[in-house]
Amino acid sequence: MASPDPAGIVLVPGLLHLPGYLDAAAQARLAAELATALRAAPPYTPRMPRTDQPFSVRMSNCGPLGWVSDRAGYRYQARHPVTDTPWPDIPPTARAAWDALSGYGAPPEACLVNLYEADARMGLHQDRDEDALDAPVLSLSLGATALFRYGGLRRSDPTRSVRLRAGDALVIGGPARLIHHGIDRLVPEAPDLLQGTAPGPVPDFLMPGERCNLTLRRVTRPPDA
Repeated sequence: MASPDPAGIVLVPGLLHLPGYLDAAAQARLAAELATALRAAPPYTPRMPRTDQPFSVRMSNCGPLGWVSDRAGYRYQARHPVTDTPWPDIPPTARAAWDALSGYGAPPEACLVNLYEADARMGLHQDRDEDALDAPVLSLSLGATALFRYGGLRRSDPTRSVRLRAGDALVIGGPARLIHHGIDRLVPEAPDLLQGTAPGPVPDFLMPGERCNLTLRRVTRPPDA
């Protein structure tokens, strides 16, 4: 189950860290749901716009819309760019976390799945390809610990970092919705150094030392907005 206390830690206004939000059983349940989804939408390696350079992470999506990147640019689309099949449904455990934490009156439309090998990272960026910028972004972590870096609205703003461990949730919304953020690296940790809820078993689709991150977003503005 999820933590009964969603108060969390306010890193900056609008950026809420909830260590151990998913306990070991909830992590295992989410991992099983996600394994089924990844069989329907196999992970692939996206490429950067213009340069066509490959990302260091593999990606997939769940939900009505999926975020993709290739030489043509960043965008959301309803079908897998390799298999041309619709994305599978968002895992119920992830959807429940959105309902509990987002405070938004409409469901998520996209659940981006990032798979990090031990040396993968994600440079500083903004999540700004959505029309519904009044909706927060919700991040859920499985597997290895990552060093998450966050800054301000300008890329040149000072940055700080926090460790995201298995089961952690992160809400990026309000005045923090467009802050620059990224993943510096994965961090090996001994079990006795882990804080918060104990991590669940390593998901079947990850090797030890790898990480999975789910990012839930609302893409379009609800009709009554």
